[in-house]
Amino acid sequence: MKVFKYNILIGSVLLIALLMGACKESFLEITPKGTVSQGQLITPENADKMVIAAYAELGNDHYTAPNSLWPYADITSGDAYKGGGGTGDIWEFNFLELFSFNTTDNPLVDQKWFRLYVGVSRANEALRIVNQISEEKYPEKLHRQAELRFLRAHHFFILKTMFKHIPWIDETIEGDEFKQVSNREFTDQELWSKIAGEFQFAMNNLPENQEDAGRPNKYAAAAYLAKAKLYKAYEQDADNNVTSINQSLLQEVVGLVDEVIASGQYELFPDFAYNFLWNYDDGSTESVWAIQRSIDDGTPKGRLDWGNMLNYPMNPEYGCCWFHIPSQNLVNSFKTSEDGLPMYDSFNDFDVLQGDDFQNNTFDARLDHTVAIPGHPWKYDPDFVYEESWARATQIYGTFSSLKENQHYECACFSKVPPFMASSKNTDIIRYADVLLWKAEALIELGRQNEALPIINSLRNRAANSTGLLVNSDGNPTSNYSMAEYEPGVNCTWDQDFARKALRWERRLEFAMEGIRFFDLVRWGIAAEYINEYFAEESAKREYLKDGQFTAGKHEYFPIPQQQIDFSRGLYEQNPGW
Repeated sequence: MKVFKYNILIGSVLLIALLMGACKESFLEITPKGTVSQGQLITPENADKMVIAAYAELGNDHYTAPNSLWPYADITSGDAYKGGGGTGDIWEFNFLELFSFNTTDNPLVDQKWFRLYVGVSRANEALRIVNQISEEKYPEKLHRQAELRFLRAHHFFILKTMFKHIPWIDETIEGDEFKQVSNREFTDQELWSKIAGEFQFAMNNLPENQEDAGRPNKYAAAAYLAKAKLYKAYEQDADNNVTSINQSLLQEVVGLVDEVIASGQYELFPDFAYNFLWNYDDGSTESVWAIQRSIDDGTPKGRLDWGNMLNYPMNPEYGCCWFHIPSQNLVNSFKTSEDGLPMYDSFNDFDVLQGDDFQNNTFDARLDHTVAIPGHPWKYDPDFVYEESWARATQIYGTFSSLKENQHYECACFSKVPPFMASSKNTDIIRYADVLLWKAEALIELGRQNEALPIINSLRNRAANSTGLLVNSDGNPTSNYSMAEYEPGVNCTWDQDFARKALRWERRLEFAMEGIRFFDLVRWGIAAEYINEYFAEESAKREYLKDGQFTAGKHEYFPIPQQQIDFSRGLYEQNPGW
């Protein structure tokens, strides 16, 4: 969808950057026809343009550094394979998937670090301008400051979950001063407090409603603050082990989520599918905050989702490149037992692949919203059926494809960008379902699992009722769906241990392939055991995974890019184990 006008401003920002960074070589020394001083920029009109430039960076992602985070959280969690033409196709992501091959000089890890700090830099530059204008001249000053600090905190949050130890650079650090900022200036917990402080400021100063979609409101900030405090609650030692869970912070998470709920602005879509269809972007009740995309907006290509453009299948309607492939382990996890609950201990005893496998077993309905399966309709179109021939390197990665981020080729949101393609479907950063499950998680860890039960059941009930679009051309269900709510004393024993297991399973199925899972595993302190068990089992089906190995105390976080350590002249310290 189209919300902000980016293109004119971006050109202006680039022009300013060029004028401020003049080269010294004599053949480039020409007399400029005009220059722009920072003083000339300090006007309300230009301040607003700088704010929009900070928003624009959200949509400047690329398939080598996507803001959907699938290379950093899906293929690293056992939910997905890298895909593409083979393990050497974007080998940098293959190294992430296997862990054991990854190195400190992986260029695409460095690129992600760089792009996130570009986002931080844009927010800082805008704040330097906004801060110098009086509220009398600029009545929106406080709101814009809050928006910018929200955006900056968003970039820092991703940096924190990816790299743990990061340099904190805000608008008070100017010029070359950033070269003196260490990534160990603040402790792990202090960095979480800094990020939470940004979201707290945003929550305190943003309006309850925003006229422009894409601008966060008070409750989006409250939700992100709850997320930051939830991550902070799981306290880690120097080796990334979770040593304690801060009960006070969990109480704050519950209170913040309750504020979001009480606002009345959000509710679960009646059908799970609507989260992944472009035509439900406008007026979405479940999207708490999203990156806004656009098409036909007067620019050559629009603000398309370049981060996911490699993830379409190989059939003529699309044509490239079949990345981000659901793992067999993930597909198996959607199986349900006779009582309609997840098969926690036996889900992976046998594989479901195609054909009658999906009629002779029972499944959570979210399977066919998430995974393209040979013989099943593609993107809810019974006359457009996904075939094995649409897959690419089947001998390496199997035959499934990812569905959530991809759009139907007939969608008005879809555009070919030869040799690739993309859509203008918004990228959700926070869904309301996620917010609800943060509360459920906090309640369970507080020993109040009975209060978490109706939250988890509400999502299961929504999923069970999301089968209206999951039909074949004959009108019959695509797969054999059977789901039930948890009923303590009837189909489960709802103690804390079981509730924790149910919550973690629910998060996997609800947010599968949405760039979240790996960060959940690290937060819970179970990544090493979980992922190595996955490698041991999945490598019997996907031979290349035999090289996979997760090292505890190291692989919970990506390495600080060696390029950045070199740039800091050794000031940045490398993460443990790298």
